Amino acid sequence: MPESHFVAPSDRSAEQVSGAKVVAQALKAQDVRYVFGVVGIPVTEIALAAQELGIRYIGMRNEQAASYAASAVGYLTGRPGVCLVVSGPGLIHALAGMANANMNCWPLIVIGGSSERNQETMGAFQEFPQAVRISIYGRPGACYVDIPADFVTVQVNVNSIKYKECCMPPPVTMAEASAVCLAASVIRSAKQPLLVIGKGAAYAHAEENIRKLVEQCKLPFLPTPMGKGVVPDNHANCVSAARSRALQFADVIVLFGARLNWILHFGLPPRYQPDVKFIQIDICAEELGNNVKPAVTLLGDINAVAKQLLEQFDKIPWQYPPESKWWKRLREKMKSNEAASKELASKISLPMNYYTVFYHVQEQLPKDCFLVSEGANTMDIGRTMLQNYLPRHRLDAGTFGTMGVGLGFAIAAALVAKDRSPGQRVICVEGDSAFGFSGMEMETICRYNLPIIVLVVNNNGVYQGFDADTWKEIVKFQDPVTVAPPMCLLPNSHYEQVMTAFGGKGYFVQTPEELQKSLKQTLEDTTKPSLINIMIEPQSTRKAQDFHWLTRSNM
Repeated sequence: MPESHFVAPSDRSAEQVSGAKVVAQALKAQDVRYVFGVVGIPVTEIALAAQELGIRYIGMRNEQAASYAASAVGYLTGRPGVCLVVSGPGLIHALAGMANANMNCWPLIVIGGSSERNQETMGAFQEFPQAVRISIYGRPGACYVDIPADFVTVQVNVNSIKYKECCMPPPVTMAEASAVCLAASVIRSAKQPLLVIGKGAAYAHAEENIRKLVEQCKLPFLPTPMGKGVVPDNHANCVSAARSRALQFADVIVLFGARLNWILHFGLPPRYQPDVKFIQIDICAEELGNNVKPAVTLLGDINAVAKQLLEQFDKIPWQYPPESKWWKRLREKMKSNEAASKELASKISLPMNYYTVFYHVQEQLPKDCFLVSEGANTMDIGRTMLQNYLPRHRLDAGTFGTMGVGLGFAIAAALVAKDRSPGQRVICVEGDSAFGFSGMEMETICRYNLPIIVLVVNNNGVYQGFDADTWKEIVKFQDPVTVAPPMCLLPNSHYEQVMTAFGGKGYFVQTPEELQKSLKQTLEDTTKPSLINIMIEPQSTRKAQDFHWLTRSNM
């Protein structure tokens, strides 16, 4: 934000401006377009001042959801979203979003209003430029700026305020030329290469150069959950359907903005070969070499480094043989996994399973939609079956594995979509447990009339639940507090009525036909938000996996 500082006002006849308006102007000057929050003393005046300047203020029902939404805007736009909260409990609620933003590396500024302080000047406003810079430079993340109440209400001479120009985007850094040459040499020598595309590549807008690299060199690639869409999921070189096989047997793996954390099983056996060579590309030096020593490290902007690699293969053309044993092995595994999923999806028994639900959702899913997903099996299975075709169009629980982010993310995506491409849909796929974390944001969605489609995949529990008859037997003669299994939720809960209570459309579906019909109706109606409550088999789970999702390393 613009650096703004004050001298003590002496000329009372000069035009006066409040601290709240100075904060709002500081945000405006830094190209902040969205503020999410829960108002209270002393930040209400800041929200009003922001609206006067044309900044969009979205009042949420909980600071946690507000901070999730603001961080998602930071990811989608590259400029920090702002979360406005009161101090104390308000800030405590927002901490979850700040932690999530730091783990996901998304720019976020949280502004908290605190009690008054006796100060003669307004030097605290000088924190704004630094906050924007810190939130977007290097590895993006969250920043907190505390504003005492008397700073908000004080009146000062408008001529005493000096604003600093908008903080420019981070400078583009490139990897060392010798390291790029070495990386190209390692890729050329690979017998079983693999590219892993992370959300860092999406944030860096590296889609064009990475796609060129994939196609020019005929390389197989695997996206991480939020790396989906950097290269479309339906691309011929995408090997998501053979994920475990690809990771386990690749001999050279190029990481484009993907960290070797729990999502990628730390880069260790048995999920990987003991002698696999990693080429690690990251904007953050601290990330290089975490858990596994890379064969090559490329420190720099991911898009710029991808272009550097392309230039190496332009100088000396090279392609990985499309008919190699490695490609054949991957395609065979993809075919068998896809057949297993298709078999599960085709089951006609009721209640439905996850695969049946996602098969029918995928059939009608607009290719340009934003897809938000959270839950346990809902998110994991949905990731494999619901396709993404555009970069930065999938938002999920992310690096922190945070439940409760979905509705905040969906609200952020809907606002960005409305400004960029009116008519573009946001589909939010929630497990019933995940929905419970921020279900009251249904009122926020309806208040702003955001045409979000919420799908609640309802299995009556956390991971797994029980059907209504089994539940009745469990609690028939005993207190549910003492006998109800911890993973169970109230069977057949009508979450769609939460949406209808606030004026949106709600559907309770139990069959594929009802799901198809309700989804078609919601996609055709762009004027109102909708919630489809989809009942599935409580014991439905994933198909058999080669590895447990948190496989222990054998090292």
